[in-house]
Amino acid sequence: MKIMHPASFALTLGIAVALSACGKKEEAPAPVVAPAPPPAVVAPAPPPAPEGISFVSLTLGNAVGADQVVSVPASTFAPTDTIYAAVATKGAAPSAAIVARWTFGDGQLVDESSQSIAPSGPATTTFHISKPDGWPLGNYKVDVTIDGNPVASQGFEVK
Repeated sequence: MKIMHPASFALTLGIAVALSACGKKEEAPAPVVAPAPPPAVVAPAPPPAPEGISFVSLTLGNAVGADQVVSVPASTFAPTDTIYAAVATKGAAPSAAIVARWTFGDGQLVDESSQSIAPSGPATTTFHISKPDGWPLGNYKVDVTIDGNPVASQGFEVK
């Protein structure tokens, strides 16, 4: 076997190291980037649902103004009075049914009437009962429903 001179060995080793350092380094492959998804199609928000109407108040009296609001609220009436019930509501609806049910004493039906309304904001719906020959003295009550839901009940007296 032939022995290499240490200087030759060092020279050969140095050249080998130098050549390997001069070689092109492999670069890491570029990461694969998925294409961005197409922008989401956003549908326009649906229009808000109508809020519906809600009950505000029930006022009784023996007269109403041009705006259908009771002029002077009362809970006691004379036998010959026309008795008004003004039902105030708020909100909007394409259609709503308001019913006033008037009773005497232990629940004897005096009158029941209904009005269909289509309010677009605050509204007053007025009901009335009258009896030209006079109401019997005693306790009465009016019950109000909107679309079948009870919303108010108010007692009154004829003296």
